[in-house]
Amino acid sequence: MGAAGGLIRRDGGDVASVPDVLVVGSGPAGLAIAAALGRLGVRVVLLAAARPPVRWPNTYGIWCDELAATGFGDALSHRWDDTVAYGAADAIALNRAYGLFDNTVVQQRLLAICEHTGVTWQRGVAAAVAHHAATSLVQLRDGRSLAARLVIDASGHTPFALQRPVTPLAYQAAYGIVGTFRRPPVEPGRMVLMDYRAEHLTNEQRRVPTFLYAMDLGDGRYFVEETSLAQMPGVQFAELEQRLHRRLAAYGTAVCEVQHVERCFFPMNAPLPDLQQPLFGYGAAAAMVHPVSGYMVGAVLRHAPVVAAAIASVLGAADATPTAAARAGWQALWPPEAIRRRQLYLFGLACLVRMETTRLQAFFETFFQLPYSCWSGYLSDRHTTPALLETMLRLFAAAPGHVRATLVGTANAERSLLLRAFTRYSRVQQS
Repeated sequence: MGAAGGLIRRDGGDVASVPDVLVVGSGPAGLAIAAALGRLGVRVVLLAAARPPVRWPNTYGIWCDELAATGFGDALSHRWDDTVAYGAADAIALNRAYGLFDNTVVQQRLLAICEHTGVTWQRGVAAAVAHHAATSLVQLRDGRSLAARLVIDASGHTPFALQRPVTPLAYQAAYGIVGTFRRPPVEPGRMVLMDYRAEHLTNEQRRVPTFLYAMDLGDGRYFVEETSLAQMPGVQFAELEQRLHRRLAAYGTAVCEVQHVERCFFPMNAPLPDLQQPLFGYGAAAAMVHPVSGYMVGAVLRHAPVVAAAIASVLGAADATPTAAARAGWQALWPPEAIRRRQLYLFGLACLVRMETTRLQAFFETFFQLPYSCWSGYLSDRHTTPALLETMLRLFAAAPGHVRATLVGTANAERSLLLRAFTRYSRVQQS
């Protein structure tokens, strides 16, 4: 991408002289929305701390049946048809293909779209934003200012300016290793979505459940990751690393060579931003992390064209305001139906946070025995609200008594969360 020229006057300058959109952040979310807007002829500037490309350090997984909707169906580094999960004992065959994105391919393709559509970039770190009648002005840490008709905050889990309420956060944490092992830590050719077996843990450790996420990468290399699905507060990396090596020892293997270490720590239930503010958010900043699975990259690729089209339609008017453009984006990203589903997912997360290892083992053994359409749609956020409710009710009916007790207890404790699924946010969207 070429460098954008010229600084902007502090009052926002002449609207005709400023770009339509300034995207803050160059991760998967920032590049996805910048590329989608660029394709529609929107004048976009991308603000990044370093000139792209910058290596994305983490692995991003996706179910292969979700790929077509992302437009990146051929951008996988690995694919597995043998996918399983473990509760307390035997493997549960999932019969659903799983893949890892090739980060380099995804990033280079998005950058190529940006280059081809005239997206430019500025190097810098955003510090604050001020909104004027027709433009918004971003103050950089080095003292410069950049203006645009709309600012999109795609700066990640800790957004630089997006206004969000303060709420208690449940964190997913993971410590993983790519490398070689004394003997295969999983069956050759297999991907393990979650392994909650816990014979190697003490009773005290089982109060805080963790699972193994692992896969055969080929050529004698494996990826193994000890993961805490969601805890308040989050589990520390040192604890996860210790548990991972203890698990490997219990499985009769050990690490021979470490080729890459992955650490992840992020909130699963970041609150929705204020949907009335004149600033739009995308990706983790906009609470796009799936509250139960923690996945997001597939969603940012899938939603980008729809959101970009809504924003572009408003910016097509010469007198469009940041508030109007942002509201169009919010309505496309978080319509009432999506917000209702999110509240139900947050209830599901609240249930999981309350469970120790034994109950989580039973929960997921029950979950993956539901009809395929139920559990696969739940994890992919493809259900309508009625279908989501049906899946949750089927799970409750099939679950053993001690799991039901947790679900009922959570429903009593989180009544307001369930009520908000059908009241508060639907009224906000209609205002």
